[in-house]
Amino acid sequence: MSDSNVTSPTTPIPAQSAARGRLAFIDVARGVALLAMATYHFVWDLEFFGYVAAGTAGTGGWKIFARLIASSFLFLAGYSLVLGQWPKLRLDAFMRRFAKIAGAAALITTATYFAFPDTFIFFGILHAIAAASVIGLVFLRLPAVVSLVAAAAAIAAPFYLRSPAFDAPWLWWVGLSETLPRSNDYVPLLPWLGPFLFGLAAAKLFHARLVAVLASRPSTGGKGKLWMSPLVFGGRHSLAIYLIHQPVLIGLVYLFSLISPPTLPDPKQAYRSNCVAACNQGNPAVPCEAFCGCTLDLLVQQNLFDSLNRGEINVSTDERIARIARQCTMDVQSGD
Repeated sequence: MSDSNVTSPTTPIPAQSAARGRLAFIDVARGVALLAMATYHFVWDLEFFGYVAAGTAGTGGWKIFARLIASSFLFLAGYSLVLGQWPKLRLDAFMRRFAKIAGAAALITTATYFAFPDTFIFFGILHAIAAASVIGLVFLRLPAVVSLVAAAAAIAAPFYLRSPAFDAPWLWWVGLSETLPRSNDYVPLLPWLGPFLFGLAAAKLFHARLVAVLASRPSTGGKGKLWMSPLVFGGRHSLAIYLIHQPVLIGLVYLFSLISPPTLPDPKQAYRSNCVAACNQGNPAVPCEAFCGCTLDLLVQQNLFDSLNRGEINVSTDERIARIARQCTMDVQSGD
């Protein structure tokens, strides 16, 4: 991010104060977001290895927590775009930053394609930040109120504009497909452009005043630096930490699993949990608990469950599984 000072038409801010204000709440805020992200990913790793129930990280409070984390990163990215590129556009600096983020996003896609081919990350948080940054250049020259309106429209769009026309895989990044794709980190442009534009507008409206307030406060004499230093360090190196933290965490959980393996869950309960998690992600209109209970009952009745559990049935091609899924979909939608 640029150290160039950001000014308002009525409240000029000295460059030294602007830098101090940036460190106070941008780097620390990023550091806090990184801690939250690492916490969530640790829970995801525990679920992946079977230490917590299947679906834990993708449902309930943890799902909300994940969305808040993604929103915070995008908000801060929009805020930072203003600090670095407004009122004067510094295209060279922007392109360097964009290349780093886009390159890291491509690395994530490649790595997860080989590690998790069925749920690889094709448009995650880094992809969203890169795309939103390009779009954000247009809004830098527009009034903040335009960014606020566009942010609200971006968040509302998936509620009103979903269409089968966006179900083609090459359009999944837009976020308007009726069938949600499977991915370990899916952050499509809509609605996630919204938090980015909110951050951009907030920086234009409030940054100069926030820096002025922070600059007017008396110095703490270094008393606050002890707890802030790790957060500031994390905020300044957020991209590198993002790239390395999950391999480290998943490696640690793997090593722990060699010493103390997780207790194997009941196969039927595991099936139900996995089914509900997948159903909630891909078919939000279907009552997932009822659907998964129905499919489990029919699998047991038709003596298919044990074979499915042993991996002897391909759920993508087996007509018996497709028939059970169709029957249960009709049953739960009709209320039977």
